[in-house]
Parts: sequence; C-alpha cells; structure tokens
Amino acid sequence: MKRILSGALLVLLAAMPSAAAQESAAVVSGRVTNPSGAPEAGVLIRIEALNVGTPTGADGRYRLVIPNARLGSAPRNVNITASRVGLSTQSVSIAVAPGARLTQNFQLVPSSVSLEGIVVQGVGAERRQRQLGVATQDAGTYELSGRAAAGAVQSVSPREPPNTESYAAIDEPGFRSPRTAPLSTFSIDVDRASYSNVRRFLREGQRPPKDAVRIEELVNYFAYRYAEPRPGQPFSVATDVAPAPWNSRHQLVRIGLQGRHVDTRDLPPSNLVFLVDVSGSMSPANRLPLVKEALGMLVANLRPQDRISIVVYAGAAGLVLEPTPGDQKGRILEALERLRAGGSTAGGAGLRLAYDVARRSYVAGGNNRVILATDGDFNVGASSDGEMFRLIEERRQEGTSLTVLGFGMGNLKDSKMEGMADRGNGSYAYIDSRDEARKALVSEFGGTLFTIAKDVKLQVEFNPAAVAAYRLIGYENRALRNEEFTDDRRDAGDMGAGHSVTALYEIVPVGVPLDVRVGDTSPLRYQQPAAAAPRTRARHGELAFVRLRYKAPNGDTSREVSYPVRRPRPGAELQGDFAFAVAVAQFGMLLRDSEHRGGASLEGVLSLARPNTRNDPYRREFVALVERFDRIARNEPLQPMGELAER
Repeated sequence: MKRILSGALLVLLAAMPSAAAQESAAVVSGRVTNPSGAPEAGVLIRIEALNVGTPTGADGRYRLVIPNARLGSAPRNVNITASRVGLSTQSVSIAVAPGARLTQNFQLVPSSVSLEGIVVQGVGAERRQRQLGVATQDAGTYELSGRAAAGAVQSVSPREPPNTESYAAIDEPGFRSPRTAPLSTFSIDVDRASYSNVRRFLREGQRPPKDAVRIEELVNYFAYRYAEPRPGQPFSVATDVAPAPWNSRHQLVRIGLQGRHVDTRDLPPSNLVFLVDVSGSMSPANRLPLVKEALGMLVANLRPQDRISIVVYAGAAGLVLEPTPGDQKGRILEALERLRAGGSTAGGAGLRLAYDVARRSYVAGGNNRVILATDGDFNVGASSDGEMFRLIEERRQEGTSLTVLGFGMGNLKDSKMEGMADRGNGSYAYIDSRDEARKALVSEFGGTLFTIAKDVKLQVEFNPAAVAAYRLIGYENRALRNEEFTDDRRDAGDMGAGHSVTALYEIVPVGVPLDVRVGDTSPLRYQQPAAAAPRTRARHGELAFVRLRYKAPNGDTSREVSYPVRRPRPGAELQGDFAFAVAVAQFGMLLRDSEHRGGASLEGVLSLARPNTRNDPYRREFVALVERFDRIARNEPLQPMGELAER
C-alpha cells in the first residue's frame, strides 16, 4: 500500500494484488520531457491492451505497475502511449512479462492544435451529452464549451501571467487590560493552508507577503502530544504556562485541544463530490496534474460504502462521473486522469452543479461533502463572493459541507478560498506538493473530511488580580464578539477527527513593569472599581478561566465546558511540544515583522525548535525553512529545496 500512496496516481486500485503477486508484477517507469529537456507533467501514459495507465508527476516521471493476472507466462508485445492535449502523441512497442522492470522515456513536442475549453474523455454516455448540450467528438469523448482554433499553431502551455494573488488584510490587535476587557472570544481554526503556502514562497527563495502569514495556521500545522479525550467526549483540553522567549518578563499561556482519533474504517459512509477547476489557469504542473494526483491518493482510502462523483467547470460546468461506489477505483481514477485544462472559469455554475449532485445522492447520517480543487481564480459567470457565500451557507444548513483545496501560484485567491471553507463547515488546505497532498488526504484523512464537533468557540476570562495585560497570538480573522459565544446561531470553526488545535496568549503578569501599550478606555463614570473578589481567586492561583462551547456534528444546541488556567510552577520552562509551538509562533512574528516581536530572533526560533523535532520529518523541514529564510534575508546563495521524500 505504501508504494501506491507514495507514487503517482495509479489506475485500477480496486483489484490490488497480494504481496506475492506484486513481487511478480511488471513495472514500467520513465520520464516525459519536451525537446528542451524540461519535464512534462500531466501526460497520460497508457497501455490500452492491459487497461492500465497513469499521469506523469510534476517532475515528468511515471510508474506503471501491471498486475501478474493481466500477463501471461510468456512475454507479450504491447503498445505504450504517451499523450496530452497540446502535445504530440507517441506510441512505442515493448515486450512485457511477469516481473519485468522496464524503462521507457518519451520526448513530446507541441502539437499544432489549440483548444479553448475542456475536453473530457471516457464519459461518452449519449444521455449525459444531451443533458449537457455538448457534441460528440468520437467514441467516449465530448467537449464542454470548446472550439478548435483553426489554423492556430501554438502550445497550450500558457504564458506566465501577472501575479494577482490576493490575501485578506491582517490587523494584529494589541494588548488589552483585563480590568476593561476581561474577555477574549474567538472561533477555533484547524486550517493549515498558510503554512504550506509560506513554505512555497520560501522554497522559491522569496519572503512571503505579510498577509499570507496567519500565525495560528503555522502553529496548528504540526501535531502535538495532547491527551486523548475521555470516553464520550469529542476532544480534550489542556492548559499550561511558561516564560515568553522574546520577553522574559512576559508569560505565554497555551490552550490545547485534541480531537478524538477515529479509525477510518468506522467512519460513516461518505458522499463526496470532487469539484475540479479545469480552466486555463490550471494548466501548469503544480495545478491540475497535482490535483489529479492528490485526489487519487484520497481515492485509495475509499470503501465500498462511499460514493464519489466528479464535476468540472471551465467555460461551462459538467458532470464527468455519476455517483460511483468507492471500490470502483479504476473507474474513478480513469475519469480523473482524462481531465484537461483550458478556457475561462465559471466557478459559480460549477459550485451549484456540485451541490445539486451532492443533494441527489445525499446520505442521511453520512459525510456529505463537496471537495473543491482550484486556484480560486473565479472570473466568469455568477461569481460574486456574496452570491457564492450565500449558496455555501444554504447548502451547509442542508447538511452538505465544503472542503477547499488550493493549488498553484501567481493567481491564488487565498482570501476567497478561506472564506468559502469557513462558511461551508470545512477546512482549507493549500497543496504545494505530493507530500502535502499525502499529509492532507491520506495521513490526516479523517481530520480533513470528518467532523467530530462543529461551531467550536473559545472564551477566555483573564483575572485582573493576576494579569495586567494580554494578547491573543494570531486568530485575527476568527475573532468573535463576546455575546456571540452563547449565540448558537453564530457559525464557528469545526474540528475534524484526530485534529489538534493550539492557541497562545502572551500575558504581562501583575507586578511586572508594564512595557507594552495597552488599549485601555477612558475611566468609566458609572461602573464601580474592581471588587476584591478577584484577589481571592488570585490566591488560589488562577490566571484565567477558559470556557469552550461546541455542537455535535448533527446538533443545533451547543454544550459548554470550562477549565481554569493556573499560575506556572516556580522555575517553569518552555520544553517539548510547548517549546516547538512557540518557536513556530515566533517565526511567524518575524515573517510578519510584528510590532510585538520584542527580542524575537531566528537564533531563538532555532534554539527552541531543533531540540524538539522528535525526528518528525515535518518539524525537521520547519528547521530547514527557518535556516533558508536566514539565507534569504542575508541574500546568500540558495540550493534547491525538494520535497520531503527527496531529502
């Protein structure tokens, strides 16, 4: 199974052979390049006679595994073909036998036909073509809003577009006084998109835009060792306190939530609709080819009781795959493989069609979800943010969630995709590599797609007798009004199976010289001064009191739990997971050039992170990214930084 999950998208996983059969399976591998030697991604490599195929990855490489059951005892001559829209097709005869290990490379040149729109193959049902209003091109092929550019001689590979990426502005709040503002209220956030997007910039040798850095998403990208919840509870809650490394007179409060781990075999049936953006902007290797590879990894986890549909949108929206059982992996992967990019984007129409398909195959008590894979560049049709957000909220009320997977660079619409996922009771992930696809859709499969608690809100009340000032680190776009904490009509973040959530507060203890600016109000005329009651609580060692509200996945009424935060023990130090989380937050402050960074430094980040990697490849990668950022800041030469599997 590891071979399947770590390789490129493989066809016909449903009939996966046993370990003994795999030993005698034939393997054909190689690389596809253009005349200049550059790799060509998304090229379909296929042996029609054996009904197997796979697309090339971003590096142009492919690997075909041919089960022994499809081969006779003697070598068999078959044709292996490499093809992609906009490139010449090449076919070569090879001899294949059980246990053979063959290498076959291809060099493809641009073809003389340019298509505008999307060509979807392998779904040639005449009834579906009539419903979509499309014309049959040949057996098993139809075109959505496509037209051949007669006489045009050009490659379909688009020119590099201008950078139109967009991010929501982040306004870091300052310190507040518990005497005038004792409550801090926010919605949890389990998105991790900001971290992988920041990683993409650093890999390319660039400093990320400040508004691309959401510190809470950097911190929550990593797994932490919180205690498992008690039986019957969806999550556990832990709190601890330690000195702040960037200001030794300040303290940090960590609040950690750990979602219940669930065996994926025990999860309710899924009704998943893949909504795939196949517009022209999705042509590059790190977009549609990576989308197909990522969704293929998810398909490998499907069970017979799950259902998959595929909807695409470009100049028009269309249904590519009717709801299909999860054990028909070959059919699902075949439909994914044949997707091609081209044309403009009608995102609104595609979203509506995907929701309609999900509604028709709705599973009561199951996981009904649209999974949108896009660069977020919605630019044609009914695409106003307000209209789409209202549609997402309406269908959320019907029980269909929305998960958003972002791809690509240059025109990434981060703010729009985050807003869509928030309103759809789903998560937003940015997929920059095979490793990230594997993390989000394989190793964290349950957390990405299955909700164990929804509308999770935190409210922290700070004790003015113990805390002179406080600030929440990150979560700027998750802030709630205090009265919304008990308002069950107010939507909030959801927690997936196995997910953990970490929130950090920086506090100035009472008795420490106040070295920060506090956003106090003018003295109040009609309010009484703080009573002596808080001092009694201070003697019992309470810094703050945490309240948490959440709903069951299918519930409408919230439940509340609460926990005190006690003073740290004398001599308490940052260590373990707490130290690593603070290292990540400190790095985020440096990337954002935060006014609250104090004495933060890259050396300080590394001194906390290096001893606490736990030999975790993602944590080791974080250390490498910090070191790389140091070289970027110094304008020093950089070496290429590949994926985890390449290091």
